[in-house]
Amino acid sequence: MESNNTLHLGTASGTLLSIVPNIVSEDIIKTIILAGIGAMVSFTISLLLKWLLKIKK
Repeated sequence: MESNNTLHLGTASGTLLSIVPNIVSEDIIKTIILAGIGAMVSFTISLLLKWLLKIKK
């Protein structure tokens, strides 16, 4: 079965263009803040687990 790249590109472009007008600047700012908080929490938990495993050994 052949893949039609034009169809995939058209579908992806249409989806993207239909989403863009609905994005509000507050949503973008909120997403950036939440991503930063998530990254900090993930990093902190990783360091904590590494430290706990080091102590256990």
